[in-house]
Amino acid sequence: MENQYFHRVHRLSPTRLWINNPTPGQARKAIAAGAINCTTNPTYSYKQITNEETREEALKIVKNAIEQTDNNDKAADLVQQKMVKRILDIFFQLHEKKPGKEGFVSIQGDPFADKDPQQIIDEALRYRNLGGNFIAKIPITKAGIEAMEALIPEDIPIIATEGMSVAQAIAMGEVYQRVSRECKKNPPFFLTHITGIFGEHLQNVVDENEININSDILWQAAFIVARKQYRIFKERAYPGIMLGGGARNLHHFTEMIGSEMHITINWKGTADKLIELDPPVVYRMDTPTPQYVIDELLEKIPDFKKAYLEDALPVDDFEDYGPVVLFRNMFLKGWEGLLRVISEHRG
Repeated sequence: MENQYFHRVHRLSPTRLWINNPTPGQARKAIAAGAINCTTNPTYSYKQITNEETREEALKIVKNAIEQTDNNDKAADLVQQKMVKRILDIFFQLHEKKPGKEGFVSIQGDPFADKDPQQIIDEALRYRNLGGNFIAKIPITKAGIEAMEALIPEDIPIIATEGMSVAQAIAMGEVYQRVSRECKKNPPFFLTHITGIFGEHLQNVVDENEININSDILWQAAFIVARKQYRIFKERAYPGIMLGGGARNLHHFTEMIGSEMHITINWKGTADKLIELDPPVVYRMDTPTPQYVIDELLEKIPDFKKAYLEDALPVDDFEDYGPVVLFRNMFLKGWEGLLRVISEHRG
């Protein structure tokens, strides 16, 4: 057991495993396999409702929330809190051993309201009452930046999420650095690059626009941006840790090994598959990229250029940037599903 894949990753590299959107059973398996923290997102509750393993208990939570409020939006918020609270309690054992470093579980609320910085702030302040191992997820948008400026002085741990570009990473790194110096607070901070979703978006763009580009070159695009972001993060000594997310395949974990990054992946189909395949632990994060590969991506795919160049994506455009929209639409769909279940059961 102690020589499983992720145990070896932790022993032989600085890279660390987080688990994403787990059921309670998967959360326990992930901890045993070496996961140190956990992420959830706005699709979480609906996924638990539609999962045969967790459906019965999830619907009890829905019914309980309906009894507490006549407002479906408030009921959805209660359901999200109660669902994630189960995972917070499971991961609390790690928090007790290494507070401020391990055992974190994120919760993200209503994605329809994340254009309002005050809504983001209010949710984070409310959710921190769920447990000492709560960590807020704040989108790297104009509204999210405003919210983070208010939450750092509150000493709330933060994941800056929906990061798809170097410009977003720099903006959040600069804000955290400035505000923490001003308020003398340094809550744990994780800065994401959502590698798999970014790559998925570029593939969609190539398919829709019939762009003639070699698939081997396109395959590298998300990692090229992630490596540049990581390099800048280290060179500029931004506080915190980079967090890889949005994995769509096994290589969205394995290509990052050797970095000081943490990477969040699903248990089913990714973490369990890596344990089964048990590949060698090989450092890949510093793999060089030929300049012609970068040049071709810059020339043919404008959204890659926006992600790669430091000044190609203004703050006002973060929210409407293609891969960010793709990611958020998944959240909106999941939250709509939750609201629909609440409405059906109330009726």
